[in-house]
Amino acid sequence: MPNILTPEYECMSRDALCALQGERLRKTVKLTYDNVPVYRERMDKAGVSPEDIKTVEDIEKLPFTEKTDLRDNFPFGLFAADKRDIVRIQGSSGTTGKPIVVGYTENDIEVWTEMAARALKAAGCGRDDIVQIAYGYGLFTGGLGAHQAATRCGAMVVPMSSGNTARQIMMMRELGSTMLCCTPSYATMLGETIREMGLDPKRDLKLKSGCFGAEPWTAQMRTKLEELLDIDACDIYGLTEIAGPGVAFECLEKQGMHVNEDHVIIEIVDPETGKNLPDGTPGELIFTTITKTGQPMIRYRTHDICTVTREKCACGRTTARMGRITGRTDDMIVVRGVNVFPSQIEGVLVGISGVAPHYMLIVDRVHSSDTLEVQVELNDANFSDTVAHIENFRAAIVERIKSVVGIAVKVTIVPPKSLPRFEGKAKRVVDKRETASLGLKCE
Repeated sequence: MPNILTPEYECMSRDALCALQGERLRKTVKLTYDNVPVYRERMDKAGVSPEDIKTVEDIEKLPFTEKTDLRDNFPFGLFAADKRDIVRIQGSSGTTGKPIVVGYTENDIEVWTEMAARALKAAGCGRDDIVQIAYGYGLFTGGLGAHQAATRCGAMVVPMSSGNTARQIMMMRELGSTMLCCTPSYATMLGETIREMGLDPKRDLKLKSGCFGAEPWTAQMRTKLEELLDIDACDIYGLTEIAGPGVAFECLEKQGMHVNEDHVIIEIVDPETGKNLPDGTPGELIFTTITKTGQPMIRYRTHDICTVTREKCACGRTTARMGRITGRTDDMIVVRGVNVFPSQIEGVLVGISGVAPHYMLIVDRVHSSDTLEVQVELNDANFSDTVAHIENFRAAIVERIKSVVGIAVKVTIVPPKSLPRFEGKAKRVVDKRETASLGLKCE
């Protein structure tokens, strides 16, 4: 049998799963219609009543929910439960505007814990493991989500939170941590620091696997991370509005992220028309919660771009699998009419030997024309070589990016370790066009 917690749900037949989803969807729609004025008004406007939702296919009749809805109804306007039944608030930092908050009932914490525990279990977590959590704790769901999951798996938990890299590595060595949970960018930073300290992960550490998420990362980044730390690196997906980490996760087959379909319904839609797309077609990822009671989300637009397949996995799970997130509809950069995703640039850079997996994209407008500069590091050995050698690297990167993205960019080679390192979510894009349009000066 596959290494899972709940085979009765993760290995269901498609017909049984659709029947379960339909039943739970009906209850969720009735709950939100009766208790959340925003949903009731939208459904009435769309001419849809709870009685119209009979099967899971009827989900397309329901209106979408956007992140702006959480901000517009901040803080408690989307609660479907009495505030006395809300036991925890999670949310965003609000660094780009008004924060969002999501209320969790005891039921919702249990649902989230179960989903996240499946994720860690799929990556090999068990009672003999020591799980080091380097996600941030607090309103951000990463730290507490991984913590709850590891505890449910019966593992020993090391709640390090993010930052203090030297201390992270010391505890990793002394405690014999076997699993790491953090963002892929911070895991890369940890791996590089470990190597710089003269440590050999295979010899000096006991790490065997990790669950990395909270930001998009490429297959090439996975290869780099697995080489740095000598581990199995598994992707994990979640978002505060739905349930934090554990909404979907990779097993050790690493052929897509299994969606916890007994708790959420996944759709892929055309981001322009909102129409559902066939399996295998890239589009915007939509989630509907069907077991949450505090703040259910109906057809929530994540703005993440990916694909979905419903073919049975070699691990034995029958749940739908998300493809790797290739970008975001609201993270896309439009340069001279061409759509550019940071993940495309990352995929090029990580695939070139001698190039460090750290970069910044600087977008500007010069003489009414958009420009894109890619700042990239070489590793120490290659940066210390001849000027001609560095120029060859630069020219190769320019050509590779043009072949993938379709436009010419400026590539600037910067000294090793000169670009920012991120202990939480990486921020790779500086768009000077936004501040220029406001008449501000960028230093």
